[in-house]
Amino acid sequence: MARDPFVVVGGDAAGLSAASKFRRETDREVVVFEQGRWVSYAHCGEPYFVKGSVERLTDLLSLSPSEIADRGIDLRREHEVVSVTPEDRTVTVRGPGERFEQPYGELLVATGASASTGPFDTSLDGVFTIHGLDSAAALDAYLTPPAAYDRERLGDGPVDEARVERNAALDPPERAGIVGGGYVGVEMAEALTARGLDVHLFQRSDRLLGPFGTAVGDRVAAHLEEQGVTVHTGRPVEGLRGDGRVEAVEHDGDRLPVDAAVVGIGVEPNTGLLDGTGVDCGPSGAVRTDAYGRTTLPAVYAAGDVATARHAVTGEETWVPLGLTANRAGRAVGATVAGDPTPVGDVAGTAVVKAFELECGRVGLTDESAAEAAGFDPASETITAGSRSGYYPGGDETTVTLVADRTTGRVLGGAIAGRDRAAIRIDTLATAIESDLTVGELERLDLAYAPPFSPVWDPVLVAAKVLHGRLDG
Repeated sequence: MARDPFVVVGGDAAGLSAASKFRRETDREVVVFEQGRWVSYAHCGEPYFVKGSVERLTDLLSLSPSEIADRGIDLRREHEVVSVTPEDRTVTVRGPGERFEQPYGELLVATGASASTGPFDTSLDGVFTIHGLDSAAALDAYLTPPAAYDRERLGDGPVDEARVERNAALDPPERAGIVGGGYVGVEMAEALTARGLDVHLFQRSDRLLGPFGTAVGDRVAAHLEEQGVTVHTGRPVEGLRGDGRVEAVEHDGDRLPVDAAVVGIGVEPNTGLLDGTGVDCGPSGAVRTDAYGRTTLPAVYAAGDVATARHAVTGEETWVPLGLTANRAGRAVGATVAGDPTPVGDVAGTAVVKAFELECGRVGLTDESAAEAAGFDPASETITAGSRSGYYPGGDETTVTLVADRTTGRVLGGAIAGRDRAAIRIDTLATAIESDLTVGELERLDLAYAPPFSPVWDPVLVAAKVLHGRLDG
């Protein structure tokens, strides 16, 4: 008797990674339900499409529906899974003109996350969240004078034509307010400046890119100002005001006139289809999973932005919605369901971001207060060192913050900023954390040296040397 199919909810990173791995390992049926029309696309590329660095919207696609079908995957777009009945192992699906029950042998919830909108009126013309290809297409159209809009920018994907046409018909903006100084806010500040707008970036706390630590946040803010962005830190935004179209950002009892706004205050896991199932949830409301992506419901897995993971430094449950985490976890779940139990892996929060010419990276616990809260006795050092030999052209000052535990010497985290290949250096620290290296062991790593690439002492090694000396002293 044939088993019921492996059912996947969500047709992006985690979901299609799982379905693809599963089909490579077994002949069993796999069905992927996606409530939208877009599948397998690069969320992180959207600011660069808006900026103009990416020529066409469809360049952000990884797999087409036909390529997915060629892998033996039954992909059903515009099919929303509205509920799960764990005791019957069925999901209720709402598709075009139909509603039906789909049995499953195993179920993967890979529904991702949605942009948080907070108290802000995102129904106003000129207000955008950059989370989805349709929103990126709409903003691109809004920024372009009606007579100059090039529909070839869309490619041949299933774009929301009505939304694009509405925004393309509006007069383009001149000044933008960005709410939120995280990844999206910083990247969109660059994109909108490149499109000729006067950009104001508002951040509730006293620094940008909070998880990257003080040294990186301060350097990014200064660099944005150098590039013409007006940075407002310690400035909570009360609201976006306008009559039909956004007209102002309201903050501290004052109003800044704008005719475009981007809300980038974070994301929230899409867990609604599991309401009423009794599934356990963890940090930020994400679905609690074990080392293999299993939830507390029988035969139900979760992966990607909707699921928790284990933190590589603290060993505690955490929620880190990032691209590699989703792809890696989905692939592992696919292997497990196919019969090869595969851990989804720990996460260290390794992330990089570009702010105009400045590259930034972070991993693990980047400040002492977070490390103390996790039970460590932390020490940290921030150094500045050259990215190449001093006599070789093209180098830049690279800022490195390194955090370690005083008692064990273990590397707990770090952050990097600089203009010359700084971001990729964070991978050295990520590897050190995953390998449980001490700061002394990190200092003794045999990293490559040649004048065009690094000084004899790479900035990461300089930071390790200084911090190790402090711990030994």
